[in-house]
Amino acid sequence: MRAFVAVFPPPEVRAALARAARGLPVTGKIRLTPPANVHLTLKFLGDVPREDLAGVAEALESLRERHEPFEAGISGFGAFPSPKKARVLWAGVGEGADGLRALARDVEESLEPLGFGREGRAYVPHLTLGRARGRPAALEVPEATPPVPGFHVRAVELVESVLGGAGARYSTLAAYPLSESRD
Repeated sequence: MRAFVAVFPPPEVRAALARAARGLPVTGKIRLTPPANVHLTLKFLGDVPREDLAGVAEALESLRERHEPFEAGISGFGAFPSPKKARVLWAGVGEGADGLRALARDVEESLEPLGFGREGRAYVPHLTLGRARGRPAALEVPEATPPVPGFHVRAVELVESVLGGAGARYSTLAAYPLSESRD
């Protein structure tokens, strides 16, 4: 099964991001991410045999004790690899970026003994809002901060991704609420 580890903002934040994405000044064809699918990937696991999921879930369990909930906020919009050759439209994270980087680092360290390799590039907290269809698109990056509310990062989720004709469908396999108080 195809799986990843992520943080999902509350539904009202995902809906606000989807509205903001529809208003972005983009030239070219973009497939926007459905609001229910907007998330912050901490680690993409790829295809994981079902029999290995229990070990993954157990390795992620300790995240609860090592991290407290924190605030996160959207800092702006951008595109990978660049605004002029946009393949992926994203919303960046300002407030809370350090907490997300710490979570991603911890997920990497927790899963590495199970054979999940470390990423070769630095973790950049972002929420994918759309992908170019066919040729790259062009994004005129707005200067104003987007009208999207901040949110509380309260949990990390292990998620199954099922690809289909209408796009990916996500199902939470396990959730790991962050500790309200660490001792």
